[in-house]
Amino acid sequence: MEKLKVEQKTETKDFDSSPKKDEERIVRILSTDIEGKMKIFPGLTKIKGISWSFSNAICKILKINKNRKIGSLNSEETKKILEFIKNPNVPKFILNRRIDFETGEDKHVMGIDLELRNEFDIKRLKKIKSYKGFRHMSKLPVRGQRTRGNFRKNRAKGVGIKKKSKKS
Repeated sequence: MEKLKVEQKTETKDFDSSPKKDEERIVRILSTDIEGKMKIFPGLTKIKGISWSFSNAICKILKINKNRKIGSLNSEETKKILEFIKNPNVPKFILNRRIDFETGEDKHVMGIDLELRNEFDIKRLKKIKSYKGFRHMSKLPVRGQRTRGNFRKNRAKGVGIKKKSKKS
């Protein structure tokens, strides 16, 4: 009997710590940093004001593969996405600010502008002393939620909660 030598081949994988040349680590769109590893579809939702449906509309209308990594986008494609975000050509129901209070136009606002508009709307409601404005002033829920159990903010618990008594 002849003994056969079995050679063990060890595969060594070269782990390159640097990213690929065509892929960036971080992509900056509308002053928001997005990791290059993320896919385009969920990556765009990291921008404040871009919902999942708006992100889907961007991918469909610009004919970009949703499953591509966002780091693999070249500068032309990011400019295309940026231009589309600034001037969206989508159905009205996808826009986040329909019939603007001041102008009456249908708009889509993002980032800091969205936060400022939201803040101004709340201030306007407080100023005209609407029901929603009063609820915002007293830091209570605005949309009709019940307040017996939640929204207590470290206040003394009143109705429905009994103190434990000592038994001797």
